[in-house]
Amino acid sequence: MTLTPEQLEQLAGRCLMVDVAGPVLSEEEAARLQKMRVRAVCLFRRNVPDAASTRRLAADLKCALGEDILIGLDQEGGGVMRTLFLPQAPAAMALAAVGDDELARRVGGAVARGLKSLGVNWNFAPVLDLNNNPANPVIGERSFGADPARAAALARAWMEGHLAEGVACCVKHFPGHGDTHTDSHLDLPVVDKPQAELRDYELAPFKALSAHAPALMSAHIRFPSLDPEWPATLSPAILTGLLRRELGFAGVAITDALNMKAIRERWGQAAGSVQTLKAGADLSLVLQFPEEMEASFEALRAALQSGELAQARLEEAVERVDALIRRYPSRDDYDYAAEQRAADEALFADAWRRALTPYGDAPTLPAGQRLRLVVQDQAPSDGVSEAGLSASKLVAALSHRHALEVVRFQQRAALDWSTLPQDGVFTVLASTTRERYGRREQQTWKPDLHLALWNPYAAADIAAPALISYGFADAALEAVSRRLAGEIPAAGRLPVALGQPYQEQ
Repeated sequence: MTLTPEQLEQLAGRCLMVDVAGPVLSEEEAARLQKMRVRAVCLFRRNVPDAASTRRLAADLKCALGEDILIGLDQEGGGVMRTLFLPQAPAAMALAAVGDDELARRVGGAVARGLKSLGVNWNFAPVLDLNNNPANPVIGERSFGADPARAAALARAWMEGHLAEGVACCVKHFPGHGDTHTDSHLDLPVVDKPQAELRDYELAPFKALSAHAPALMSAHIRFPSLDPEWPATLSPAILTGLLRRELGFAGVAITDALNMKAIRERWGQAAGSVQTLKAGADLSLVLQFPEEMEASFEALRAALQSGELAQARLEEAVERVDALIRRYPSRDDYDYAAEQRAADEALFADAWRRALTPYGDAPTLPAGQRLRLVVQDQAPSDGVSEAGLSASKLVAALSHRHALEVVRFQQRAALDWSTLPQDGVFTVLASTTRERYGRREQQTWKPDLHLALWNPYAAADIAAPALISYGFADAALEAVSRRLAGEIPAAGRLPVALGQPYQEQ
């Protein structure tokens, strides 16, 4: 059947997911979204300053685009939480350190309740990447660990709890982002492993959850043994041959953001959108640049009109997206009652406390005693989390139980450890970024205790006992403060091998 121009536009637009500039949908943005026929919008922290604004934005999006839309975001837990006003969920690796599937299920449900109250109906979580590479610059504590069976079990429990609350999930990043040295936000990683190894390891969690996950996100990574030409996001061999035919995945396949340099600097978002839909994706995630969103829409429409993109391929994609929306509608009638919110906050606090992990014989310091805290003034974002931990927040948390002398530094290179007083004061180094430590810090920084508050692998870089929290939510920092004072144990168990001190690649 030959499609009318309007039908071509509808098919093209319904295979795009885009973002908007801020917490208020302008008339200009609404008109642009309507022109592109999109009905899937991705939110970031800039869009969600508070609950009331977020609910209003969701309502305005539905008013502009129709009730049947997808409103999605990344609410993984730990450092990747778009909303700062909802209870702060533990990171995946924190849950793996506890090792309690039922806790993971309850946490997933609590995360979904918060999103449901805002009108958000799609969460880009859980992460199924197995973090078996200590030098991985972007996954780390976002992973449920390095053991395929345990990671799959915890992720499935988290997902089941989440889905039971009526909010869709999206497992990621297929076929695995755990063994990379490169961040795909910055460049195109290559995982050059034999097919057999990939199938036995990286693919194992995706195989385990392929019949249960309603959606999946692809990785911007080249796997030469799976496809010598295309990265996974653009690969027919991976998205159709492996994902659909071999694994039998029937849910929605969405790309990771095409504005990431791995794709944008090589193919561009418009050409990338055409290729990923040809390859087997159902939604192309086009972000940040309005002119590139419009160009992507026009490229899809033109590819449909010319026959480069088969009509049946996009109709199949739209059917999957329609089914996801029907099953997980955006709601405006859920009241996140104060009692339920308090219970969820208590649940998360308990999880953060139980996850606290010692590395070596981590000492304690009685409450009220003086300690010297060495900390970066403002930790930079890693590009995914949007914001790191400020020294002020950590100081406030640790000051509840100890008298602090604070040594702040702006950049690591500016701190000469030998200039610190050699006066016997208990000295604590706080690692508040995802970055690993170089040779200079490894050889000269000598704290009495190392707080690895974000990247657990940093604990291996400093020759001192460490306390690993897997994140810096308020409840995580309170648990660290209590453990430092000897009030609670640190009973978490590392779900990964930290390996040797970091070496520049």
